[in-house]
Amino acid sequence: MKSLSQLLESVPGSVTTLMMQKGRELAAQGLDVINLAGGEPDFDTPAHIQQAAFDAIAAGDTHYPPAFGKAELLQAICAKLERENNVQALPEQLLVTPGGKWAIYVALASILNPGDEVMILDPAWVSYAPMARLNQGIPVHVPLPAADNFRVRAAQLEAYVSEKTKLLMICSPNNPTGRVLSQDELDAIADVAQQHDLYVLSDEIYEHILYDGARHRSIASMPGMAERTILINGFSKNYAMTGWRLAWLAAPLPVARLARAYQTQSVTSAASFAMAAGAVALNGPQDCVQEMVAAYARRRNFLLDALAEIPGIRSSPIEGAFYLFVQFTQTDKKSLEISQILLEDGLIATTPGIAFGEAGEGYVRLSFATGMSDLEKTVERLARIAPGL
Repeated sequence: MKSLSQLLESVPGSVTTLMMQKGRELAAQGLDVINLAGGEPDFDTPAHIQQAAFDAIAAGDTHYPPAFGKAELLQAICAKLERENNVQALPEQLLVTPGGKWAIYVALASILNPGDEVMILDPAWVSYAPMARLNQGIPVHVPLPAADNFRVRAAQLEAYVSEKTKLLMICSPNNPTGRVLSQDELDAIADVAQQHDLYVLSDEIYEHILYDGARHRSIASMPGMAERTILINGFSKNYAMTGWRLAWLAAPLPVARLARAYQTQSVTSAASFAMAAGAVALNGPQDCVQEMVAAYARRRNFLLDALAEIPGIRSSPIEGAFYLFVQFTQTDKKSLEISQILLEDGLIATTPGIAFGEAGEGYVRLSFATGMSDLEKTVERLARIAPGL
């Protein structure tokens, strides 16, 4: 038999998906597993959004939709960007995609040529680097120091820019750290991007999940950045629509044109009735989002207070998203081993910090997008396990 793809052979599967699957397998054996490895809201999609899809299906909206997105959804996204992000975009600058991961992938495919470098700020979501490599780019990891609360500074960025650098990827609120980029950090990113003529891919999928007065700012709204920024956003996190596989990108027109062409030759489109639900989500009442965020805030506060009482565990207050990036301070074990112990001895599925880059070593990511009863059991089990790590 002839050899298979060397490129795919070189790219590992998602550690997050692997840990979630291990948790599911143990749960299938009848064990009381608490699965905190993934990033899925435990809420059902709000009823009015569900109803929009039911109505669309009942009306026969089950055929091929426009590949780039239905007109009503494209208009809803344009209005949302202007209303909430101070970003002006035309419908032809948008692409509706089946999921946020595909939006990022098709953006990378539209920008990168073989050998182009992509700066990734570590700790970073597990799929950024593999997706860059799958598009023949070279991921360049920029470690953000934990001692500085993973803050972005211009000098760090400058140290990793080269003549081959094409793109800088950012995520705010951040997965896994929960950091929200400050205006000073955005200024530093914008200055470096403009000075070195870089594109910026801004993953804003958690933009509404904020705490303690934190404010999300879209870098595309800043002077000189609209023409070099690709915004990634969607419905999975803010509207509890993970299974709907619906997201979008907003990009400068030359990038959007290529992204649209790529989609027509690959996945074609998102689902027609999912697009109908997405338009209702953006145009309809937003109290459902506020209610979910309020629940996350209660869980966050509970965990921060409870973990502070457990020796050997440190977790900084987070500003956004629904993860705690927990440090185990009284062990020399690596994060992968810690996650394995938590799963085997505590039946807690987590994601090891090393999955998010070298800067994440020593940490474990816990999702609190799950019920309070599971979080209470998590604290009890951690209190038992942590001292013996």
